[in-house]
Amino acid sequence: MLVRDAMSTVVLTIGPTHTLRQAARLMSARRIGAAVVHDPDTCGLGIITERDILNAVGSGQNPDVETAAGHTTTDVVFAAPAWTLEEAAEAMTHGGFRHLIVLDDNGPVGVVSVRDIIRCWATTGRHPAALVG
Repeated sequence: MLVRDAMSTVVLTIGPTHTLRQAARLMSARRIGAAVVHDPDTCGLGIITERDILNAVGSGQNPDVETAAGHTTTDVVFAAPAWTLEEAAEAMTHGGFRHLIVLDDNGPVGVVSVRDIIRCWATTGRHPAALVG
């Protein structure tokens, strides 16, 4: 299976000035665990995840004051829709993260998560040997 078969096409894009509470509300409303952060000043894409927000709040930071810019991962590994799920899982395992922004020539087209990959593998009964045992 390919990333395009597993990815969520619900791509929430926020700006770096969104507060963590705003990001959390938008992510919660869409039932997603990550948002793409687009900074028009740098023309760059980053990602903020539910874990980033949880870590900030857990350390006592104010979600109404803290912005996405301060909690965005900008050193992002991107996936292509034609990657295999094994390639995506390997990139996530190697990088220690749970979400990949999926890009085509026109920009972000999806986000694939560990949960998306597991759901596909469980549904098809396919369990790669590299991840078992």
